[in-house]
Amino acid sequence: MKELLTYIVQNLVDNPDGVSVTEREAGGETVFEVRVADGDMGKVIGRQGRIVKEIRILMRAVAQRKGKRVSVEIMDD
Repeated sequence: MKELLTYIVQNLVDNPDGVSVTEREAGGETVFEVRVADGDMGKVIGRQGRIVKEIRILMRAVAQRKGKRVSVEIMDD
């Protein structure tokens, strides 16, 4: 699932090399933390958060098929 999320985000941004996705467990669910280059934050979030919302929906659907729970967080460093 981490590979899928990385692929999606890298294809949205101008600087795919600046994308990093880390995975951690928290309270029985997997949390994916996405970091992108400074200028690409808006491309991942989208207008009114629409793109990140769709990414979260897609990742939850994939996880549900595998019997897991996930969440996606966009990290602002």
